[in-house]
Amino acid sequence: MHRFFLPPSAIQDQSVSFPEETARQIQRVLRLKPGDEVIVLDGLGDQYRVLLDMPAPREVTGQVLAREPASGEPATRLALLVGLTQREKFEWILQKGTEVGVAEFVPFISSRSLVQEPEKAGRKLERWSKIVQEAAEQSGRGRVPPVREPVSYSEALVLAAANDLALAAWEGEQATTLRQAIPAPAPRRAALLIGPEGGLSLEEIEAARRAGWTSVSLGERILRMETAAVVGSALVLYECERVGS
Repeated sequence: MHRFFLPPSAIQDQSVSFPEETARQIQRVLRLKPGDEVIVLDGLGDQYRVLLDMPAPREVTGQVLAREPASGEPATRLALLVGLTQREKFEWILQKGTEVGVAEFVPFISSRSLVQEPEKAGRKLERWSKIVQEAAEQSGRGRVPPVREPVSYSEALVLAAANDLALAAWEGEQATTLRQAIPAPAPRRAALLIGPEGGLSLEEIEAARRAGWTSVSLGERILRMETAAVVGSALVLYECERVGS
């Protein structure tokens, strides 16, 4: 069944009004008809089974048949902090990270980041948000992960304090694996920091440790940053689920 995230204001009592862009997708791309059923999500944690109606050629409305809590959200809320990189790589990270369960994306700029101009990157927020929403709809998520404005590395490090667990993946770490760093019961809020293509410098990882981040190894092989971002996120969520809440 097709899934659509709509603003909560589009859902009033038992009626749903689909925005123009979504209505166009329903009619022209998906070729849905009056009487078809879809899932509408409000992004706040609820989902609705909706019976479609099309009172006008370019208008789509719906009747709420049932409301229930949305599924698809991990028990641990994971923020992924990732070095800002080229468009194709970063958008791939957003898409796949959403699919595996990342709850929030925070791009940052460090000394070795390929992209060093946060203002230009910030102009892409609308496109990034659309990529994340489409991935959330496709993968059965109950919420759309926000993509934050790019921040400096020092600003990214401060976010450790907002989480119960803050992990920084570093290829130079030999003492602590990701599994060893995750306590039981699992944290409610966690953050994973992935450096840019050139990795984090020794000075940067030391600054992260001072700020409350635990450096961890993702294994004996060196992963590309986009691979590390997605695999690392999946591993954190898997291990949190394994140890339980």
